[in-house]
Amino acid sequence: MSGAWLVFEDEAGFSMTPPQAKTWSQRGRTPVVRVRGRSRRRISIAALTCYKPGHRSRLIYRPRRDDDRRDGRKSFSWRDYRDLLIAAHQQLGGPIVLVWDNLNVHKAAGLRDFAASRDWLTIYYLPPYAPDLNPVEGI
Repeated sequence: MSGAWLVFEDEAGFSMTPPQAKTWSQRGRTPVVRVRGRSRRRISIAALTCYKPGHRSRLIYRPRRDDDRRDGRKSFSWRDYRDLLIAAHQQLGGPIVLVWDNLNVHKAAGLRDFAASRDWLTIYYLPPYAPDLNPVEGI
């Protein structure tokens, strides 16, 4: 697609609970590490890196907090990805060639139907495990 933005997508989840740590202590004494602010909340982030010759690259991202929502989802749904793509299209102002991994949500029927009905969106999938081919993976 001529004049299109090349867009890579990836997502990550982060626990807001501090990790357990190891420490040292005197021989015969059990080390104790106290951590304040225990939380079971998580935050998920979906990010798009966007490239087009002659334009500066862009980073578009959306966080999604899990605050014990009623729907029980801790990660993005296909509707969240749809909304992210619509926002990216509005910000970029042109067609999008999207490259993303084989996450099952990316292949959901609702998202496939959405993509098929948009002439500004073309989707390609990465091979099953290819983080080295996805530039947003390291962000």
